[in-house]
Amino acid sequence: MREPLKIPVILDTDIGDDIDDLWALVMLLRSPQADVRLVTTTFGRQEYRGKLLARLLTAAGRADIPIGLGAGDQQGDGRQRDYVTDYDLKRYTGKVHGDGVQALIDTIHASPKPVTVIGIGPLHTVGAAIQRDPAIAGKAHFVGMLGSVRKGYDGGPEVVAEWNVKMAITLCQAVLSAPWKSIALTPLDTCGTIRLKGTRFAALRDSKDPLTAILIDNYRMWAGKQRAEELTESSILFDTVAVYLALYDRALAMMEELKIRVTDDGFTRPDEAGRMMSVATDWRDLNGYYDLLVKVLDGK
Repeated sequence: MREPLKIPVILDTDIGDDIDDLWALVMLLRSPQADVRLVTTTFGRQEYRGKLLARLLTAAGRADIPIGLGAGDQQGDGRQRDYVTDYDLKRYTGKVHGDGVQALIDTIHASPKPVTVIGIGPLHTVGAAIQRDPAIAGKAHFVGMLGSVRKGYDGGPEVVAEWNVKMAITLCQAVLSAPWKSIALTPLDTCGTIRLKGTRFAALRDSKDPLTAILIDNYRMWAGKQRAEELTESSILFDTVAVYLALYDRALAMMEELKIRVTDDGFTRPDEAGRMMSVATDWRDLNGYYDLLVKVLDGK
């Protein structure tokens, strides 16, 4: 069997807030075509997020992946704090970059192949990198979980100023107007509907795979449950769709070429004045995506 072509990837994440970042990280680590060069934190709480990444990467046997502590302050934690209460970031055997912004820049420049930057949080770190060194855009692709074009949360008809955009509007404007080699987005139109339920969710909750078990236990902490058996479905797994767009053939999604402009109040509007990008506006085969997601997450 031929080995899949490796895609150089940087993941930029606000892991430790919504749990979907962890699901996306596990999906990324379990995708054989991903050559993960760096994972950076964003939206502050650097130490907490860095600890989560370090412990999870170690558990996955991927301490070879460098971590970059990105833009924002060090302080704060979140619902997964119990997973890293006694964990010291110095225990990570891989590289931890104190300046994650510069690490992102250096990683892009060092790669002989274009890197795909996957942004699944507010764009404080990627935006800071673009401001510090605009030349990186010409050497990389960008895939983001950003925006709301025709639908809102849970497929509702109300277009909204989506969280990742709203928390860093000016930086999002800078990132989505930069001259990347390509830009692809999953707005709420597609990623805002993704929940695993029924037998699909049960297959992961009851899995004996060690990494899947860690994923479910962190979800249990995040959901405030005492036992995994109390979990009956996932939360919305927004960020997994960005990983899908970055690594897979996109055939399950309906992709449109749209000019998108980020407004000053945080909306992502189709606009002739905007930058052309590929946008996942609907699903061609949502059940196919669910089946792929379960298979990848459980390491099948």
